[in-house]
Amino acid sequence: MAWCPFAKKLELQPESDQQPAIRPTQFILHSLAAPWDAQRLYEYWKTSPLESHFGLGYEGDLAQYIGTETRADANYGANRRPDGTGAVSIETASNLKHTDPWTDKQVEKLIRVGVWLHQRHGVPLRICRTASDPGYGYHRLHSAWSSSGTSCPGDARVAQFRKVVFPGIVNRAKGQSAPTPPEEDPVPKILHESSATDMKLRSGHWVGLSFRTAVLLVGPVRHHTVVHLLLADDTHADTVVEGCFYTTDRNGGDRSLHLPVRAYGAGGHQFTCAADVRSNRHLRFMVRVRTPDHRSVQLLHRSVSGPFWTL
Repeated sequence: MAWCPFAKKLELQPESDQQPAIRPTQFILHSLAAPWDAQRLYEYWKTSPLESHFGLGYEGDLAQYIGTETRADANYGANRRPDGTGAVSIETASNLKHTDPWTDKQVEKLIRVGVWLHQRHGVPLRICRTASDPGYGYHRLHSAWSSSGTSCPGDARVAQFRKVVFPGIVNRAKGQSAPTPPEEDPVPKILHESSATDMKLRSGHWVGLSFRTAVLLVGPVRHHTVVHLLLADDTHADTVVEGCFYTTDRNGGDRSLHLPVRAYGAGGHQFTCAADVRSNRHLRFMVRVRTPDHRSVQLLHRSVSGPFWTL
């Protein structure tokens, strides 16, 4: 197990001894939606089935609860993968709706922890391009890091991560004071839109979906886009749900389809696309359901998220 030398050690048991080892390749930042200090968070984790590696209060008080080479359970699919890699997580104090920015003291500690993880574990100085790509990120960056979708750590902190925290990690790790590009990829822009408006999907019909607009991205861009759909609980278990990304010209014509992805039944379904979008092409998404009894299906919520880079 690895323990950060400038964090207060508050070891969680039995998790620290019983949970499996990981090879840390990512650092994921969270907001707690509570104004707790690191000690109060430790007391909470002792009675919770979940936990993070680190906790950070408003005043910059930093504690570590589990060694960074042991699994913690704050990142869903990133906790520990079949190949043994996993993410290091940090929960940070925030207001009850995690809408406030990090304090200056929190920003400083986040940068220090990020640099230490780069030096101690070799986490590469880039933002995670996919859910399993080594690097740095925040909870809502990739849907595979959350079981049911999340806006954590909030818009203000996402902006700080992109403009202050991550560049600060890169610059300090390289021993530089002036801004410099991170390794391999520039900081991406983030697509994050959703709609909670109910919508009936007729069986057997392809329907183009809008989020903020019907156009998800305009090329030329490189991207990793995830659409999440939530279907009503009364959806028949044998219902086929197909999602398909496609590109068009600026007028919506000249369609070029990606292969549809198939899922089944009620609940949440995710559809992913990572193909480059050429210049003047528009990326869109459509869905089709096919039910055994030909009834319509209620779509309760839809969201789209992911990083993209202008080419």
